[in-house]
Amino acid sequence: MSGDRPSPLVIERILRDRAGIWQQIVAEGDLNALTGRMLASSAIALACYGAVLGAFHSPLMALTSALKLPLLFLVTLAICLPTLYLFNLVFGARLSVRQSLALVMVAITVTSMLAVAFAPISLFFLITAPDYGFFKLLNVAILTLSALVGLRFLTGGMQVLNDHGLLAPEATRTQADAYAQVNVPAQAVPAAVPADPAPTAAPVAVPAAEPVAVPAGAVPAGAATAGSTSNGAAATPPVPAQPSGQPTVAAIPPGMVPPGYGPVQRPWERPPVRRGEPTQRPASMTLLYIWILLFGFVGTQLAWTLRPFFGDPGQDFSFFRSIDGNFYAEILRTIANL
Repeated sequence: MSGDRPSPLVIERILRDRAGIWQQIVAEGDLNALTGRMLASSAIALACYGAVLGAFHSPLMALTSALKLPLLFLVTLAICLPTLYLFNLVFGARLSVRQSLALVMVAITVTSMLAVAFAPISLFFLITAPDYGFFKLLNVAILTLSALVGLRFLTGGMQVLNDHGLLAPEATRTQADAYAQVNVPAQAVPAAVPADPAPTAAPVAVPAAEPVAVPAGAVPAGAATAGSTSNGAAATPPVPAQPSGQPTVAAIPPGMVPPGYGPVQRPWERPPVRRGEPTQRPASMTLLYIWILLFGFVGTQLAWTLRPFFGDPGQDFSFFRSIDGNFYAEILRTIANL
């Protein structure tokens, strides 16, 4: 699917035309509309999945979870996006705020759509096996798996931007371009055959020699030198002289480079890496993985703050709960009580 005719569903375009999405982010072409569509799709998908989570307790809990789950992802993005943008600026990357936001929104869109695709499975276990601990762990696993897939899209998009030089400092990119220009020859020089052979002199008319009587058994003059030497050995035919002004050139097999010429570096190829010299990952890519861990910690702590999402059937409805404990301790306690 081409970028000229986008799909009505933005997730379909992300999955089918991933390269087109990355190119649009690189070129910053109509990013406001793309980000708006991803934001709307993510909010609707997360609201639907949040309603399934809250349906375990009551319809009122389903409504509040449908409001709080999109809020969870958007507030986490608002907290962590400035850190990602400033990390890129500190290490010389040239990403704009719109590009950073669009990249993260691609990951959130994939996460939300994959989560809502699991909603029928979650609803099935809600109806057939209404166990609070199992239902909570099942949906935490679904959200974790969906987030891992979404973050995989984020790292893939950052790698594409790195290939376009948006994550490398400007000085490094300038040196690479200068290296490529130095190694590209201005014009290919033919090595074996000259383009135009040297002009030959016009033939001069030589008068024919008059016939001379030769005695029987005599050898004409010049015949012995043409066929054999004086001792009877075969004579080597004379080698034609090289035309004046033309250097002696040996035939070069196809695909070989003439002596004195280095390897040809084409403009579209990257500079060669010397043997024993490892390729270095840009600092922005390393910091991206650190930022992903930060995003995960902030998201889980915010989810613990905004709870309940499921609603313990043994407790009354409440929009918020008191902040005690943490998310990870609660997951370990739930696993131990299964």
